[in-house]
This record gives sequence, structure tokens and C-alpha cells, in this order.
Amino acid sequence: MKSTDESKLDNPVWNSLTESHQKFALDYNGTKFYNPDYCPFGGFLELESTSKSTEKYAALSENFFIVGEKPKITDTLKIVKELVCLQMIVREKVQTAFDNEIIKLTEEHKEELFELVNLVQPGYFKINTFLLGSYYGIFSNGKLVSIAGERMKMNNFTEVSAIVTHPDHTGKGYAKQLTSHVVNNIFDEGKIPFLHVVGSNLGAIKLYEKLGFVTRRKMSFWNISKKL
Repeated sequence: MKSTDESKLDNPVWNSLTESHQKFALDYNGTKFYNPDYCPFGGFLELESTSKSTEKYAALSENFFIVGEKPKITDTLKIVKELVCLQMIVREKVQTAFDNEIIKLTEEHKEELFELVNLVQPGYFKINTFLLGSYYGIFSNGKLVSIAGERMKMNNFTEVSAIVTHPDHTGKGYAKQLTSHVVNNIFDEGKIPFLHVVGSNLGAIKLYEKLGFVTRRKMSFWNISKKL
């Protein structure tokens, strides 16, 4: 395992776009955003840069998130909400039984993947988000019913993301198996897995704790949009 500086997780978007995901970055001199075709997230080093950068990005994406500290915005924009998440990290592989066939998702699955995530967690997942990392699914009668994958990536850390099960297929252990599979693959790559979960999602938090995740800190996702 590489030596790791966990403080990079305090600014996950900025560090992902500076390291492994550099090719997806729009750089606004102190604030960086993902190209909105892939992910509507930004992060910053320079608070003063956020006012101009959010206005420029709003021309490309009408609804987006700054992850971390509260940004400055102009009066053409508004903060819709502050989503307070737990940032959780796991430090060793998960030992679990895999009862279902787990399939790596490819280009042919991207529409189905996009639809399933947006059915359960609308607003975060774009049609090309799956190109940020590896995504895996469980199928039932030929239909994709549960997924988990990777989103933000740094040199030493990879975010587990889009842990979603169709409402008709919950309670079958799919999320546990898929999350474990993604976590173990990240460790196999010599990186440490982390994730973000809304603080009120107690069921998911309980599952992640059972898999060995611990809460590292709270992380705010500032949802910003244009004023109508």
C-alpha cells in the first residue's frame, strides 16, 4: 500500500482534478470543475476565485455542486441547498459472500445505468459519468437492477459511488455485494476507497459501517443554480 496523505480527502474534487482526473478538468485559476458532461462538481483552493468561476460554469451547467467549504457566488446565482454528507473511508478489504453474478458494465449499458441512477438518486449522474471509473452491476431477468462504481479518483484514493438498487429489488444484499466488489478492486489497484453519503441516510450508513467504513469527517455539497 502506498503511503497516503489523507488530508487530500478534505478537498476531493480539487485533488481528483489535479491528479488522476486531470483530463476532465475545467481550470478557472483557483477553482476547478469537472467537464459537466461527466460530473457537475467543482472544488476550490482560492475562495476569491469562486465568484467568477461559478458564474462561468453556470453557462455550461445550470445546476451543479461545489464540494467542501462554502463558495462565494454572484447575485445571478443562488445556493439551492447545502447537502451535508459523511465522508467515510475503509482501510482493509471486505470479507463477504458473493451470491450473485457481478458484471462489469460497458458502453452498451450506459443508458440503462444512467436511467437507474437517476431513478433513485436524480441530479448527480450524467450520461458520461460512467467513463470516470469502473461500474459494476447485478442483473435480474436481463434487467440491470443494482449498481456500484467509481467517481472521483486521486493518485492514492478512489471514491465509491452510485451505489443504487432499483426499489423493486432492495433487501436482497445486492448493494452489499457490489460495494464490497468495488472496494476490493480499489485495494487491488493499491488505492484506498472512500465514499460520501447523505447524513440522513441511516440505512446506507449502517451498511457501510458493517463493511468496515468509518466516518472521517462531514463534507458539504453546495447545490448551486441560476436564478430564474
